[in-house]
Amino acid sequence: MASAAENCYLPATMDARTLLIESFHAAVGAADPQKILPPHLPQPPAGKTLVVGAGKAAAAMALALEQHWPSAAPLAGVVITRYGHGLLTNRIKVIEAGHPVPDESGEKAAREILRRAKTLGPNDLLLALVSGGGSSLFGLPAEGIGMDELKAATKELLRCGAPIQDMNTVRRHLSGIQGGRLAAACKARVLALIVSDVSGDDPIHIGSGPCAPDPSTYRDALDVIARYGVKAPASVVAHLERGARGEIAETPKPGDKLFKRVENRIVATAQGSLQAAAAYFRAKGIAPVVLGDSVTGEASEVAKVYAALARQIRRHGEPFTPPLALISGGECSVTVRGNGRGGRCSEFLLSLALELDGMPDIHALACDTDGIDGSENNAGAVLAPDSLACAAAAGVSAKKLLANNDAYSFFEALNGLVVTGPTRTNVNDYRAILVL
Repeated sequence: MASAAENCYLPATMDARTLLIESFHAAVGAADPQKILPPHLPQPPAGKTLVVGAGKAAAAMALALEQHWPSAAPLAGVVITRYGHGLLTNRIKVIEAGHPVPDESGEKAAREILRRAKTLGPNDLLLALVSGGGSSLFGLPAEGIGMDELKAATKELLRCGAPIQDMNTVRRHLSGIQGGRLAAACKARVLALIVSDVSGDDPIHIGSGPCAPDPSTYRDALDVIARYGVKAPASVVAHLERGARGEIAETPKPGDKLFKRVENRIVATAQGSLQAAAAYFRAKGIAPVVLGDSVTGEASEVAKVYAALARQIRRHGEPFTPPLALISGGECSVTVRGNGRGGRCSEFLLSLALELDGMPDIHALACDTDGIDGSENNAGAVLAPDSLACAAAAGVSAKKLLANNDAYSFFEALNGLVVTGPTRTNVNDYRAILVL
């Protein structure tokens, strides 16, 4: 099967696969903590500096901070990253924990972070390093909720197809550290340096906003559960209901005086990465068209819209003239109905393949900038005009695999997976469609 697919998988007019993959690397490189973090580092305070954080970029951010912090200035702390995303550091402890489902390692580390934050005084600095993935890695359940219950609720949220903003509204109200609670735990100045992985770049939705004011409520969290039919444990629902009745304190809200000593600063965004990819394509003589950094919706449905635009360009030369690259960022969602393998990027591409139905001269890539598409080992995949024909020749049914949420198996059979390993950054998904 693989050898037949390899023979079919040659671009028709130019090395489109290489162009697409190199554009992805340009997008990821624009969010490299070694490049983006140093200009935002503050002067050391009169007291001590405690570094805390969580996310897929946490270890890389911690290492960059260490390398650019004055050697004579006090520096210590704890950050949490996903298993396999750790790096060797000297002054900041790196803990690996569960993602996308929280686990006991994250819970233990989050408790240590909260305990150490409470020791800080007005002359100290809490320097928080926040990036995508922090919502699960800061896995500290609210009082009265156990880790098993938090895990069960998270799994249901991940399956329901809700946008990340809605998911995080629930997570903040099940957490003992998110939704501004980390900032509220200390008396020091707080600076949160944030790598954004969500549409709109609102700090409250990145890592569920440990240092950001939370405009949402327990009632909002209950509404999300009802709207998407989330089968959360009874104890979780009861906790949210107690909060809605005012029996549990709300998260700190906008206007709270505690945020006068808190700054949430975005240091990397999807838009910045899209601009880097656009510059790459421009240098190759291909006109880039940036379709937006905040594309959301069901991955398979978004692909239908993109396919319609690509067809119009290919057939009629409007609204743009090829050769060009349609590039976009954001985070689509997948409502899980099957039991296959694959994340939102590969599902987007498989749906795109079916919609384009082998149209010549259209190639595409969709990858997650953290290097992990869903829970698999690939960042995403690449699609060629003859991918469907090659799959059919190998006895692979694209329609059946899409219905089973099994896009990974489709692209694995075609040697179309893009495998980078952990990039240790995360500015959400990157999509590029070449119309040649």
